[in-house]
Amino acid sequence: MPPLPRYPTVDELGVRAAALVARHPRDARLRRVGTSRAGTPLWLLSVGHGDRQALVVAGPHANEPVGGATVLRLAERALTDPRLTVGADVTWNLLLSLDPDGLRRNEGWLTGPYTLGQYFRHFFRPGFLEQPEWLPDGSDAVALPETRALLDVQDELRPVLQCSLHGVDVGGGFVELTHDLPGLGRRLAHIAARLGIPRELGAYDALYWPGLEPAVYRIPPPRRAGLAAAITEAAVASTWFHPHRHGTVTAVVEAPMWGVAAVSDASPPPDRDTVLREVSRTLRHDTHLLRLLLARIRPQLTGVPDAARLLAPVGDYLLVCPGLADAWDPDTGGGPHPMPPLTAAHLAALRISGRRLALRTAGLLHQLVRATGRDPGGVLPELDRLIDTWCADYRDGCRARWIPVARQAEYQTRVVLSAFELAARRVRPAAPSAGPGRDPGAAVP
Repeated sequence: MPPLPRYPTVDELGVRAAALVARHPRDARLRRVGTSRAGTPLWLLSVGHGDRQALVVAGPHANEPVGGATVLRLAERALTDPRLTVGADVTWNLLLSLDPDGLRRNEGWLTGPYTLGQYFRHFFRPGFLEQPEWLPDGSDAVALPETRALLDVQDELRPVLQCSLHGVDVGGGFVELTHDLPGLGRRLAHIAARLGIPRELGAYDALYWPGLEPAVYRIPPPRRAGLAAAITEAAVASTWFHPHRHGTVTAVVEAPMWGVAAVSDASPPPDRDTVLREVSRTLRHDTHLLRLLLARIRPQLTGVPDAARLLAPVGDYLLVCPGLADAWDPDTGGGPHPMPPLTAAHLAALRISGRRLALRTAGLLHQLVRATGRDPGGVLPELDRLIDTWCADYRDGCRARWIPVARQAEYQTRVVLSAFELAARRVRPAAPSAGPGRDPGAAVP
């Protein structure tokens, strides 16, 4: 079965996985491990019969579809190379999509053409409280069936390694770990160089987290936090840490869609404060524009089906943007988290992140206006102008370049295989449940 040159849809994931099982009935199994809120099956594809379990979770974020292409590629490779199953005494358990309902909402851009404008105009990612990897109230109070299904699979398998497959829209590749895997940074550098993938050496998600190796970061244990802190700091408990009690290593593997070389520049920046002021000022300005546009759109939303699902992430982004602008601004004291030493890579990542928040919000507002079927306030042309201008800044200012889907998936597959090889060497001590730890810093979900 040849790899798809594009991202697979929800239906294609199920069809292609079933075809693999039909071709390899002795070594591959497909079972339903849960059902989404909209009634979509959650499929787990298992390959091999080893005693050691590896769990790979695709699609935890609805707008990051590379994981679906990766798990299909990983399954094909494991079925044709016995060193990856019998030789490693491992069973590969591949969750095809953790948020299939959200993935369906991205199908307006999922099959191409792959342009920044097409992506952001059809972007969807649910609000923080509807993202299935988070456990804001702990594992005993899980409300989402997708989350419960994943927790049950984790407790059933007790995997040596869990890989959560994510996709950076603009930037570079990096890995976040709950436990150190010495040597992964060197392997990551080799894989990235071979495939032409920039490594994100100052990842915004891990701005305040310990760096283990270049482009490899340690995820601190979660702590109790309010909603705003949870959104900006990834501070709550998560399905990344839930299997910690089983000695599981979790690796969050980020692969970029549009690569930016500047995120790999580890040199000291000559104009740190100037850049930070500009990034902060731009984010405040863009947030103000978006709030004004939202105020003009709201009166049109009465009776619009599912408007609340689009407004929830809009509210999250507009909630966190002012605080982030203050945290990054050297003239406002940096908020509760003093800025760490910054490289040119960090500044590039912050610039990209501020623009990302504005573009996501504009894209969601664009969909809300289209859903009304009317635009008496003339908001749509203004949103189109903003989206086009901000996408041009990514393309021309940041020199963002599209990375073919096959290359994204190959990169992610190789990183997963490397992480498993290193995790399998670890002695797995009994690990307590995650408790309070050092301040995890800022990361917008």
